Amino acid sequence: MTNLENLPNNCGLLICGHGSRAKIAEQEFSLLAKNLRQRYPKLIIEYGFLEYSAPNIHMALDALREQGVKTIYAVPGMLFAATHAQNDIPSVLTSYQQKHPDLHIHYGRELGLHSNMIAAFQQRILNSLGYTDIPAPGALYDTMLVVVGRGTSVVNANADAAKLCRIAAENLGFGWSETVYSGVTFPSVGRGLEMACKLGFKKIVVAPYFLFGGRLIDRIHSYIDKVAAEQPEVQFIKADYLRDHPKVIDTFVARFAETMTGSQQQTGLLADFSARLARGEVDLHHHHAEYQEPNAAHQHSHGHDHPHSHSHEQAHSHEHEKQHDHGHSHARYQHIAHPHGPRTMINDNVCCCFMSQFPAELIAEEQARKPALDGIPACKKRSA
Repeated sequence: MTNLENLPNNCGLLICGHGSRAKIAEQEFSLLAKNLRQRYPKLIIEYGFLEYSAPNIHMALDALREQGVKTIYAVPGMLFAATHAQNDIPSVLTSYQQKHPDLHIHYGRELGLHSNMIAAFQQRILNSLGYTDIPAPGALYDTMLVVVGRGTSVVNANADAAKLCRIAAENLGFGWSETVYSGVTFPSVGRGLEMACKLGFKKIVVAPYFLFGGRLIDRIHSYIDKVAAEQPEVQFIKADYLRDHPKVIDTFVARFAETMTGSQQQTGLLADFSARLARGEVDLHHHHAEYQEPNAAHQHSHGHDHPHSHSHEQAHSHEHEKQHDHGHSHARYQHIAHPHGPRTMINDNVCCCFMSQFPAELIAEEQARKPALDGIPACKKRSA
């Protein structure tokens, strides 16, 4: 249950959209309000568009006032904080409030990279491949993910699309990933797909991080079809856009709740750690690389009693990791065996603590593939 259920009768919710010349975008945007009304039938909920489409935001605000609303909680129905969410919508809301001083308007955050949005996006990608759940590591190492962002003149918004691409690629376990954009930045969809084909993957999933259909989605699909025709040996798979996925609706609920409580500020790292510690997700530990005063370097216990001198033959024995317990452990990375990942550094004199994550058979496989580099790992240089 959220605090939305407890809204007074003189409060209302407003979803602010961009608008489109394509009727399908209007229709699909209206599904957001429809789904929210189904969840909260007692609430007054309206939606409006910034441009092109009806109702516009002024019309939606009028509709709320006509229903007796005095306090409005508005949220931008946009994926990233670009110019429309940062400037254009606030300008409309502010000018309207100045004309109606008895009205109180509170403006919330864009949908952004909320965990629910990431989950919805990943589900669209999985569904395009015939999965309902994330497959075992390795299942998608032969497949590339290309995420299509909107593209804007706001660098941080473009960076968020690239961040989303990385999150999805790593969570789902793709062999490689790239971000392209349909708008004013680079790389463009067409050029990005052409470059992606040069990497040699024979299966490429193209996933648009868009809320709704319309001309931009049609244009993206046209580019995919064009490059696919030029590269018949590559299988292109089109993931669906988000639309009114249940977790998208969940995100709107969360953003409205934040706006109502004013809890939009980011949690500090220490507070975040304390919260995760209370949930049992992390534990307190001593870090073995912590600097110590020279006369106190060994006055504390590491939780082990072996000497710190290590022999370092070229074969690089990995018994060290098993014995050298520093009082904490590094959880094994789920894609440790990724063909383009950490395994490519085996035999390159990486730290023993890092090497300890690799299964013995993976180490043997890489050692047989390439010779070991001469040198001493950084973790042993102090004692060498």
